[in-house]
Amino acid sequence: MKTARLVHPGFWFGKTPLAEALQLAKLGVGGFCLYGGTRQEVADFTAAVRAASPLPYLLISADYEDGLGRWLPDAPLLPSNMALGAAGDENLAFEKGFLTAQQARSLGVDWVFAPVLDLADNPLNPIVNTRSFGDDPQQVIRLGRAFLKGLKQGGALNSLKHFPGHGDTTTDSHLALPVLHKTKEQLLNREILPFQTLLPLADSVMLGHLLLPEIDPNNPASLSEPIIRRLLRQELKYDGCILTDALLMKAIGDEKQAARQALQAGADLLLVPQNPLELISFLEEKQLPPEILSRALARQDRLCQQAQAAQKPSQAQAFMPNDLNRRTAQKAIVATGKSIVIKPGQTIHYLEIGNEGNYSSKPFLETLAKHQIQALAYNGTKVHTLVVLCFRRYQAFQGKIVLEETDTARLQQALQDADQSICVLFSSPWALPQHITAQTTLFTFCPAAQFQETAAKILLGKQKACGKLPFTL
Repeated sequence: MKTARLVHPGFWFGKTPLAEALQLAKLGVGGFCLYGGTRQEVADFTAAVRAASPLPYLLISADYEDGLGRWLPDAPLLPSNMALGAAGDENLAFEKGFLTAQQARSLGVDWVFAPVLDLADNPLNPIVNTRSFGDDPQQVIRLGRAFLKGLKQGGALNSLKHFPGHGDTTTDSHLALPVLHKTKEQLLNREILPFQTLLPLADSVMLGHLLLPEIDPNNPASLSEPIIRRLLRQELKYDGCILTDALLMKAIGDEKQAARQALQAGADLLLVPQNPLELISFLEEKQLPPEILSRALARQDRLCQQAQAAQKPSQAQAFMPNDLNRRTAQKAIVATGKSIVIKPGQTIHYLEIGNEGNYSSKPFLETLAKHQIQALAYNGTKVHTLVVLCFRRYQAFQGKIVLEETDTARLQQALQDADQSICVLFSSPWALPQHITAQTTLFTFCPAAQFQETAAKILLGKQKACGKLPFTL
């Protein structure tokens, strides 16, 4: 049972059988990482597995990086880190952390795997993107610190990720192993700097699945003794919990051998394996050295004590209405290019592209309608004013961030048909191919309703775009 506690399986609502999770809980796994569900389903699940577990306390975690709305349809999507970077406001970052923590704790989730401290310094990175605060390490530190303080005051555990920095890569580690060709000195001056500075506030550190040949040419960071034990433990003097990124990701090969190697290299906790039952059996058969097991369990005990000591708010209290999104949008949205104002009574045509997440553009279009703007879907003919609504965002296991070829072709044709053109990027700022530009571009960094409404008001001349790009375009 002690070995099982080092394993934290994933649970996908609507996919993973509850009976399987209850079996794992009875075996003594240390916790679960949740994906999806509704508020009620999450609350019911956390209660059920805790009732089944023989442990004094079972940790429940989730990747609620942009609030619970990133995964739950009945919870609010909060501003992305990049929106906070564009706003540059520590109070907004603190508030995002606090709301995320309160809402997570009200459903029984103790541990929020955030903040992402990776730098947004490579536009071809298909997985970091708007999860980053920006490309300036000092800004990442400033906003990351505020977010961490908000999480703590809200009662949730945190995790700095993805050590030692996943930003300047072009490969999605869900699909293959990214390689970062930088010296240790270069890493310490940029990628590692936010982690090093914020380690005193860290409840845990999540390791990235990426190869740094200048430090360890043979092993990903998540399995590397030079990176985990020597760099993070000894040089940076971090004695808290270290966990792997999800083991089911394709970057690390055989998960059983990878898990064993990660523990031997200094990690304490194995996150989201593909086959948790097989992994537990394998680790029990191989018999971990007692000192590795005892240290890992002691660090997990500390997390459990912290989680138990924090107050748990009611759902009614945690999900009270707030205007964080609206206030952030008013400070974060960035406008570039020609100033185009849409006037009352005008007719515009719009084209939606890159909407794999099936976001509704209703908030944007309804705001225009309230100001007597007739918005018609672009139908392939000549138009005066074209507004392109691009929802393309990072997605795990996709491997790229730019638009699909079919969307690119539609966009090119539409821009040629328009006398004047506006593009509103509701998520990734790098979604458009570099050779395609509109006369005006709005960057919102978040598709939430309040960001859409604010973007429409900016185009109507009712508000100003006050944000600053938190990266070099």
